[in-house]
Amino acid sequence: MRLPTRIRAFDDDLQPVQPLVPPPVLGQSGRGAGGLRRGDEIDIDRLHLCKGPSLGPWRKRGAKAQGIGLSRGGQTTKIHALTDTIGRPYAFDLTPGNVSDMEAADRLLRRADGARYIIADKGYDADALRKELRSRGKVPVIPGRCNRKRKIVFDRARYRERHRVENAFCDIKDFRRVATRYDKLARNFLSAVALAILVRFWL
Repeated sequence: MRLPTRIRAFDDDLQPVQPLVPPPVLGQSGRGAGGLRRGDEIDIDRLHLCKGPSLGPWRKRGAKAQGIGLSRGGQTTKIHALTDTIGRPYAFDLTPGNVSDMEAADRLLRRADGARYIIADKGYDADALRKELRSRGKVPVIPGRCNRKRKIVFDRARYRERHRVENAFCDIKDFRRVATRYDKLARNFLSAVALAILVRFWL
């Protein structure tokens, strides 16, 4: 067996590995990732330099401003509508899915100047709203919630006409863009709702 006559250096003809970012940036990334404390072991190669903590399904940036909120059905948007006597919507508003219906009540009632009776479901049951309607000369036809201590008396025969509102929502949701919200911005989704109402009821 013949021994080698010359020993070649191990790093001969090899180029040193150059960092893609300056060392200070790597140092800041390692110190700020996940709130690490001194002495914690971390694998720098598996960290993204700009990665932050996960927001989770209940925290979406700008979601509330765009009419999106977490409800029992997930991230949803509520459409509130005011219809005429034959069920044609002429005023509507958007709120996040986890917001009370009373948030949109005041804005919609400003458009109900010529109405004598205001028919709404239990979501609009509030003493302040009933008082406001009576002060404007309107009769509230709103059933009381089951947890009310004082029973609410309302016109049951006239309340049956509320099915026209439910029928209007069913017609609006026939439009796929409304039933499944594809629009990120609330103004775009509100425009889609307006077009659906316009095509279905007013053209």
